[in-house]
Amino acid sequence: MSSSVRIPGPVPGVGDRVLARLKPAQDDYEGVRYTASIIKRLPREPMRLLGIFRAVATGGGVIDPIDRKQLREWAVSDSDTEGAKDGDLVRFEIEKNRRFGPSRARVVERFGNPDAEAAVSLIALHSLGIPDEFPEGVLREAEALKPPTQKGREDLRGVEFVTIDPPDARDHDDAVWAAPDNNPKNSGGWIVRVAIADVAHFVRPASGLDNEALKRGNSVYFPDRVVPMLPERISSDLCSLRQDQDRACLCARMVFDRDGNKVTHSFSRALMRSRARLSYIQAQNAIDGTPDEATTPILESVLRPLWRAYAALAMARDKRGPLDLDLPERKVVLGSDGQVDAIVVPPRLEAHRLIEEFMIQANVSAAETLEAQRSPLIYRAHDAPSVEKLMALRDFLSTLSINLPKGGRLKPEHFNQVLAQAREEEMGELVSEVVLRSQAQAEYSAANVGHFGLNLRRYAHFTSPIRRFADLIVHRALIRALDLGKDGLTDREISALDQTAQSISEHERRAVAAERQTVDRLIANFLADRIGAEFAARISGIVRTGLFVRLQETGADGFVSASSIAGDYYDHDERRQALVGRRTGQTFRLGDTATVRLIEAVPSAGALRFEMLSDGAYRAEGNGTRRKPARAKSTGKNRASRRRLRRKS
Repeated sequence: MSSSVRIPGPVPGVGDRVLARLKPAQDDYEGVRYTASIIKRLPREPMRLLGIFRAVATGGGVIDPIDRKQLREWAVSDSDTEGAKDGDLVRFEIEKNRRFGPSRARVVERFGNPDAEAAVSLIALHSLGIPDEFPEGVLREAEALKPPTQKGREDLRGVEFVTIDPPDARDHDDAVWAAPDNNPKNSGGWIVRVAIADVAHFVRPASGLDNEALKRGNSVYFPDRVVPMLPERISSDLCSLRQDQDRACLCARMVFDRDGNKVTHSFSRALMRSRARLSYIQAQNAIDGTPDEATTPILESVLRPLWRAYAALAMARDKRGPLDLDLPERKVVLGSDGQVDAIVVPPRLEAHRLIEEFMIQANVSAAETLEAQRSPLIYRAHDAPSVEKLMALRDFLSTLSINLPKGGRLKPEHFNQVLAQAREEEMGELVSEVVLRSQAQAEYSAANVGHFGLNLRRYAHFTSPIRRFADLIVHRALIRALDLGKDGLTDREISALDQTAQSISEHERRAVAAERQTVDRLIANFLADRIGAEFAARISGIVRTGLFVRLQETGADGFVSASSIAGDYYDHDERRQALVGRRTGQTFRLGDTATVRLIEAVPSAGALRFEMLSDGAYRAEGNGTRRKPARAKSTGKNRASRRRLRRKS
């Protein structure tokens, strides 16, 4: 970098943004092909951080950042506290008041008690470096956007699309429609349309919006908030398929035969209008015989055709045989006061499966179209399990007298046979959990390895460009490959697909970690006033130092230290996934039910610690093991004997 002119303002430093003029380097030294002449230093966006405000007696205070990598305190003058009280969680800006001098902080937002539920997700965001505020320039860019006209678009406003989402959905970027195919050559067949918000029209390559979306990678969902990939002007307005409003979309039109096999498909850029905004339970209730004011007028014309088309697609899905893991998904429900009100397992409805299958088929169609056009794209890749994980799974299943086939290439159907046998023997949840752990992690990739879990040869995310950058890339690829406009995938993006796929995969894992940390902290806070309470649980993990348990009431996860289990010293039997007492042979195995007592809850860490109250199985003379009856309650007498045994061991 060089500068041939005097630079106005402060001298640029590391991390500063500058306006510069590039020119080819005279010598290609160590790969440097260009030199830059700085024209001027650009103003910095204020750096906003999260921290705990500590008041001082003389006025003002200091802020301890939540981010532990910030090994310093920031001084705050009395006029910049924004009314923060000692111990409040605050968002603050770092400001430099003069050219030479210490940086100071200014409180810009107060959140109160850092242990409160509303603060928990913010702490997760900041600890993992997830941006939750949009730069002013990006917001201005979003506000300046205008809805597109019909020019160059297919007019689908006469098609009775509906959106079907969770009742608390913040965005509605997909809509569906189905009708019988009147082609006599496809008797009994169906036409299905899936309309997806045309985010690519608004978010152009290399724009500020595009750069910010790539930096985020995806939206992040918490019980109390959503951190969107795109500003609300786009995600909740221009690209939300609102009822009775014209919206731009990319539409997949798919034709299926009577058995649910896809015959053909095509894509168009269109203008559509949603007929109704429905929740899953609302649509399901209508099909089950209790329609409401919104669903009664469209029951026969819209909803029943959707369900009949799904019935055909479900036959093809069952024949394809994707991995059939049916693990409950728990949801934290907050009350109006922001406190945890309940932890529930929402019902798994046919309406959920309908939307899921329609989205899968649209995703497959997108991947097939782009491959046929020889277009680069980002796949949603899910590789087959590794040999090492399969060996460990096979060893564990053999201890349950369940056999996983050896040799040859395993397919999802082989795992489904194992899962079916486990359900018959009332071990379905346990084996589903272990099979899930044996699977490779799904990721985004510019190379196609197929999708093992769905048992599909090619698969690409197309159906949610509002909240996933990968889908936006696929939309742009379709626009370019099918000549649907001038805002398609650029050569520069194509050359960077590998890096983009890696980046958004990392951001996805970051989002999952933030969501999990938040839920763990909320549940730990929810249970913090129940120290000493006893819970029904299941052993969900075994390590050398103890047992992980999952409460059946809430799905909360916690730990039982091996050293706290009275009466013996326990060894980890990795093959059997068990802790086994050296002297007694008492055994605690993965999947065993147990009664545990909560002895510690640390909400800030999302940690729960339990004491084991149940006996394990014990080794009888001869082969096999027998289980002693689990103790539902622990009396004062046996609690005292446990303490004596613990002291001896």
